[in-house]
Amino acid sequence: MAGRSELVVSFGEMLIDFVPTVAGVSLAEAPAFVKAPGGAPANVAIAVARLGGGAAFVGKLGDDEFGRMLAAILRDNGVDDGGVVFDAGARTALAFVTLRADGEREFMFYRNPSADMLLTHAELNVELIKRAAVFHYGSISLIAEPCRSAHLRAMEIAKEAGALLSYDPNLREALWPSREEARTKILSIWDHADIVKVSEVELEFLTGIDSVEDDVVMKLWRPTMKLLLVTLGDQGCKYYARDFRGAVPSYKVQQVDTTGAGDAFVGALLRRIVQDPSSLQDQKKLEEAIKFANACGAITATKKGAIPSLPTEVEVLKLMEMLEAWKYCDAVMLLVRDIQCSLIAISIVLVAEI
Repeated sequence: MAGRSELVVSFGEMLIDFVPTVAGVSLAEAPAFVKAPGGAPANVAIAVARLGGGAAFVGKLGDDEFGRMLAAILRDNGVDDGGVVFDAGARTALAFVTLRADGEREFMFYRNPSADMLLTHAELNVELIKRAAVFHYGSISLIAEPCRSAHLRAMEIAKEAGALLSYDPNLREALWPSREEARTKILSIWDHADIVKVSEVELEFLTGIDSVEDDVVMKLWRPTMKLLLVTLGDQGCKYYARDFRGAVPSYKVQQVDTTGAGDAFVGALLRRIVQDPSSLQDQKKLEEAIKFANACGAITATKKGAIPSLPTEVEVLKLMEMLEAWKYCDAVMLLVRDIQCSLIAISIVLVAEI
């Protein structure tokens, strides 16, 4: 990738999420909803741009009020929308999403079909895709034609131009005809990716094993990969590269809404990788990049809504500095406590001897 740009091109869906005005209720119990821009690939593009990186989005929106609003949101956040096309005959996708009291997210989608499903390979902005240092995508665009063929062609164009391919399946079972088809199609492009990120839930779905042990994760490893990541929520993440592997703890924060936190993590990591591609071969550099990504995801989880919560680089670095300082203070306090305990023990011994 030497000499290439630092552009991250994100491919896939952008939609309107409708979220309840109150927390901890089912969709049926919600008294009202407010609209929020969403779609994992779009979130990743905006996350990169917020961090000061070059980002572009490729996808299709409805030629309607919502579609034009979403395109404006991309531009307002510094994302190149030269890969966006509009469909006059289909609507922008809608999703109703809530976090129930039991902690589970509940989704209801309206895509029958929506505009994002109708993107064709002839509508791809080939020159934009060729400029990518990283080409990022999910699996929702694999569900139906013609978007599936457009997705596969875009991957080919990016790979032939020298881009790294980044894949976050972003499993949404409700959108697939069956679990079997979801698993088959998600894995159908697995061997092409250089960087893959899965959640703990996706790991179990794809392997059929409820475990995050290394032998289970390695079932998803391919010789063509440069990096495989498993995110573990507030437990941080595990990473696997060709010559090393490890784990990086999360930053502990008061979570308000985890929507978009995974996308923030991916965007931040890709931003760091395009800044220094050698981090994929250097364990120390990679861990620093993952720490940065963890901090980005943590900040996003402290506020409501995905895109409004995505932080700038200054905000991420401030959080990291603050939390590292707290860890140092905690270590000092533990040392002081140990010294105090030792002094008390010595005093007790001296008194006993007297």
